[in-house]
Amino acid sequence: MSRSPLLEGLPPIGSSDARLLILGNMPSVLSLASGHYYGNPRNAFWRIIADLFGGEPDAPYEQRTEVLKRHGIAVWDVLKHCRRVGSLDSAVEPDSMVANDFGTFFAAQRRIERVYFNGAAAERNFTRLVHLDLPVVFRRLPSTSPAQTMRFADKLAAWSAALAEAR
Repeated sequence: MSRSPLLEGLPPIGSSDARLLILGNMPSVLSLASGHYYGNPRNAFWRIIADLFGGEPDAPYEQRTEVLKRHGIAVWDVLKHCRRVGSLDSAVEPDSMVANDFGTFFAAQRRIERVYFNGAAAERNFTRLVHLDLPVVFRRLPSTSPAQTMRFADKLAAWSAALAEAR
């Protein structure tokens, strides 16, 4: 039996008119502790969102999530539960992974046309755990995690090209 803690993810951010869904794998230790997506200040997610859609990356969380909602963007994670020590996706125990209920989510979020994976682990685990026939476009983007050593300018360029339709 594993000694790793059973972690529970966060509820989705979004509104009924969301057209895009950004999926991470599982919130980091800092995100879970704060109850905020992308809570590690070194994660580039909020900086990218601010650069693309306005606002400040350090604004109160509610203001940052309002920017997403105004632009038709929902955010969630693939995993509802898992066991992991630390924050790295590579530390998630594969047999502990339980996916979020995407059937119910997509039934309620009928306007979503595109799903963007925030990194390879999110794409890999969604493909492995979620078996739905969805009329949406899927695309993997570079992870915004500080563990992804790609230059910020390169991450921003990739995200900007993908999220152009949300602007």
